[in-house]
Amino acid sequence: MIGKNVLTDFSSKVYDPIIDPTAYVHPLGAVIGNVILGKNVMVSPFASVRGDEGQPLFVGDNANVQDGVVIHALETEMNGQVIEKNLFEVEGKKYAVYVGSRVSLAHQVQIHGPAVVLDETFVGMKSLVFKSFVGRNCVIEPGCILMGVTIADGRYVPAGSVIKTQEQADKLPVVTEDYPFRTLNKGVVHVNTALAKGYLAASK
Repeated sequence: MIGKNVLTDFSSKVYDPIIDPTAYVHPLGAVIGNVILGKNVMVSPFASVRGDEGQPLFVGDNANVQDGVVIHALETEMNGQVIEKNLFEVEGKKYAVYVGSRVSLAHQVQIHGPAVVLDETFVGMKSLVFKSFVGRNCVIEPGCILMGVTIADGRYVPAGSVIKTQEQADKLPVVTEDYPFRTLNKGVVHVNTALAKGYLAASK
């Protein structure tokens, strides 16, 4: 489903999603409201990208939103007034959620804004990113919770970790040459961009 949001006291405009022609949204996925999807994005079955509360939601080129992923955000306005605390700035623009290029959001991930996940980062199955800023080239292993923290570029979060203080975030290990999941994201991006192209071609 691809559709508009509705007017409310926290959403004063109606938006159609802006979806690049090379992106593929599965018929069982939902993309609603103030959402921008870049080139070759794959939105899988039962994923929900819902820009009807916090907005805008941005998903960059060659990113993937896998089965059961939810991207949503806390309200970014109320009665016409902007709620700045629920926005992050990336490259001079403000977003409720910003997902960068070549980011993988694996099955059942939740990215709940305000939140940022920068380029080349892998977010593992059933992880939650909320009120957090995740840098480039990171690996969030499955089953993690990130709340209210900033993760530096090139770090990994061990499976099942709950990271709720900046002190914890600053102590996260660095992705090194011998880290076993260092190149995982490249393969995941390759598979999903190929699927997006294939399904898009098959749907025409």
